Amino acid sequence: MDPDRILPSFPAPSYRGAQEQALCDIRDAFAAGNDVVLVRAPTGSGKSLLARSIAGAARTTEEAKPAQATDAYYTTPQVSQLDDVAEDELLEDLSIIRGKSNYTCILNGETDTPVDRAPCARQKGFDCTVRHRCPYFSDRAIASNRKIAAMTLAYFMQTAGSDVFRQRDVVVIDEAHGLAEWAEMYATIDLNPNTVPVWDDVGVPDVTAADDPLERTVRFAEALLQVCSNAKDELLTKSELTPEEASRRDRLQELRSELKWFIEDYRDPESPTTWVVDQFGGEGEPITAKPLDPARYLKHTVWDRGNKFALLSATILNKDAFCRGVGLDPSNVALVDVEHTFPVENRPLYDVTQGKMTYEHRDETIPKIARLLVRLMAKHPDEKGLVHCHSYAIQSELRKRLAQLGLGGRIRGHDKANRDAELETWKASSGADVFLSVKMEEALDLKGDLCRWQVICKAPYLNTNDSRVAQRLEDGQWSWYRRAALRTVIQACGRVVRAPDDYGATYLADSSLLQLFDRTRSEMPEWFAEQVRRMSTPDLPEFDQEAAGGRGRSSGSRPSPRSSPSRSSSGSSGSSRSSSRQSSGSTSSRGRSGTGGENSRSRSQSDDADDRSNHPLSDVWGDG
Repeated sequence: MDPDRILPSFPAPSYRGAQEQALCDIRDAFAAGNDVVLVRAPTGSGKSLLARSIAGAARTTEEAKPAQATDAYYTTPQVSQLDDVAEDELLEDLSIIRGKSNYTCILNGETDTPVDRAPCARQKGFDCTVRHRCPYFSDRAIASNRKIAAMTLAYFMQTAGSDVFRQRDVVVIDEAHGLAEWAEMYATIDLNPNTVPVWDDVGVPDVTAADDPLERTVRFAEALLQVCSNAKDELLTKSELTPEEASRRDRLQELRSELKWFIEDYRDPESPTTWVVDQFGGEGEPITAKPLDPARYLKHTVWDRGNKFALLSATILNKDAFCRGVGLDPSNVALVDVEHTFPVENRPLYDVTQGKMTYEHRDETIPKIARLLVRLMAKHPDEKGLVHCHSYAIQSELRKRLAQLGLGGRIRGHDKANRDAELETWKASSGADVFLSVKMEEALDLKGDLCRWQVICKAPYLNTNDSRVAQRLEDGQWSWYRRAALRTVIQACGRVVRAPDDYGATYLADSSLLQLFDRTRSEMPEWFAEQVRRMSTPDLPEFDQEAAGGRGRSSGSRPSPRSSPSRSSSGSSGSSRSSSRQSSGSTSSRGRSGTGGENSRSRSQSDDADDRSNHPLSDVWGDG
């Protein structure tokens, strides 16, 4: 890597905000000998452009000696962010590759068939005459030979050890704040009827009844591995498979790899990984084995893939804690802070807390939040709003209560199946509808009039009934627990202000959020701490269902977007302007109530996990 090439590699015709200074600091951090640079860049700082500049400093083929790594990878956990990169003209030299299921076959009669179910995946010895034109293999070949290959983090990890996507000189990971959690999720062994094709052929024990539940789980995994191997071998005897059989074969192969990894890691006395097990309901019920701090997994799938790394995010809150979580030596890691250039008065926080939203207090607080939303809708009769509901249970209850108040016509929502479609429909609408969202605190760009106000209904503490969370809290890791919640809040606050002249208000409805801020003040980036210091209580209209319906304007004029929250009583900061942006081993079979965390016994099973089609790994399932 040549750090001096970072600034000349900037793809835009000019810098915006603090971009030039940020790149100078990043250059200096690499030049000082650091192998990893953490870039804490707030929303709207143009992280993708910074990423492109860093990738441009990678060693070239012309400069390399034999066997030296060259070129760069760009990767992000968010599929939507990869879509944004694909649409950005300034990033057109990033060569994007996706999982096979995202491409369709071009053979006659197969044009509706995903590549991972095409004849080449179904027929033994199939000789595809158009493989050189196959959209998947063509994109893969191009990406493997271009200077910057871009892919999701799931695909990047899945291709570890492949001959096609070898080690490169520079790896840039965008939205890297959740790297440890994403790695834990990817390495989780989830055994249930949807993920185990031979589920009906095995007897699933009650592992929680054993003296050592984890050991009992591993012995079950060893037995299941043999059943999967036999089933796969039986399919391989066929000369041609149906699409369904091809899918079954691929899943069996994936499951075999997952089980082998789990068994080997557990049996390895040198492995630093701690495994925990969940099984709710006993014999015959699903089993989930989850790793804590999977440093060994990250070494193989990430750290062995490059020489130099840049990890970008707005919410890497604590350098040492982050490094511990992902298996890095802090002495070899630099942290670069990028200045926030959006005026703080354009991104106000408002205290409209109605009580606690912990499970034991929720029934009394939700009705108050529903009435609060009526007042906020009256305050913003002509502006779109977003409500971060945290869970589908909260979303359902708020939607029901607002409908009972006669406001169903201004309310939109989604479920897991229509999440993206409903979001796009709401964004495209010209009215002032309010969108009740679940798990949309990240990777959502609501610039300009797409949204002018939002509500955070609940402090987003992690589910204390999750065995990983429970184990960490038993180990006293309360700072980690609060830091994870703060990170989500900061991410959420960035959804509605996307440019220096954009503006949007964030209302805090859960009093636990104020307690969270008090306990994490030292962890906050300074630009967010300033928002918290300026937080005020707004003057809201009286409860008025007719005004909330969007048929009239609330009394009083809207203030200037530059007015200070401490002087303004408005929940909507700013006149109606268009925005501009630069292109760019324990079990959890027992219940746990926790502090602020979501109790999974109170939620439906569909609220605990997305189905396979919405899972972050859906981008790569079936790839070989």
